[in-house]
Amino acid sequence: MFFDTHAHYDDEKFDSDRDELLEETRSAGVELIVDPASDIASAKKARDIAARYDFVYFAAGVHPHEAADAAENYLEEICALAGDARCVAVGEIGLDYHYDFSPRDVQRRVYGQQLDLARELGKPVIIHEREAVQDNLDILRAHRVTNGVVHCYAGSWETAKQLLDMGLYLGFTGVVTFKNARRCVEVVANMPLDRMLIETDSPYMAPVPHRGERNSSLNVHLVAERIAEIRGMAPERVARITLENGKRLFSL
Repeated sequence: MFFDTHAHYDDEKFDSDRDELLEETRSAGVELIVDPASDIASAKKARDIAARYDFVYFAAGVHPHEAADAAENYLEEICALAGDARCVAVGEIGLDYHYDFSPRDVQRRVYGQQLDLARELGKPVIIHEREAVQDNLDILRAHRVTNGVVHCYAGSWETAKQLLDMGLYLGFTGVVTFKNARRCVEVVANMPLDRMLIETDSPYMAPVPHRGERNSSLNVHLVAERIAEIRGMAPERVARITLENGKRLFSL
């Protein structure tokens, strides 16, 4: 049984077949899914999906891409959503200096505000970081973050060690199956198994041999199988360990 800890079923790419796909996903052995938001509207959509499927949970937050458009009352909106029994985290939040869709100072401010809110709410955080390694580490330390996951981790082992020392989990996607994923493979090979999560980041990051296609939780087993290959373990053991890790992080 698998736990896809990061899949965006609120995305419009699933509008034509969302319900059929989620039913198929359950039949394929995916026991749990977390759908993290990118803004308030997507959080509400994810909440509604979670209300229909007892194996789907959601997170509420404002992604760095959307930080500049966050309404003045966005923290109150997240608070209200976080009160839902199926909201397990504040996310997806963080920094993205690759696209810079929001000014960097705005990204940092909104990120810090949501980290503080998550601490007040007693919720873990789901962190997005792209090309902002040092600022992310500095902000996490400044806000004393110890409860959360850096999703779609593809950074260095040196950075991973610092994140693990904070108490954070690392989530791995189809990137680990890519031929050029040397850093990702090094981290998977060396990190403690009790801090590892698997995810699809659907509809993005489809693993080999489906790279370039719309991704879904039906492919999460390919992530587990690649990790098992790297670690010299049975895929079933990777699935079991990451399932329990995800339950522990999200208090399920």
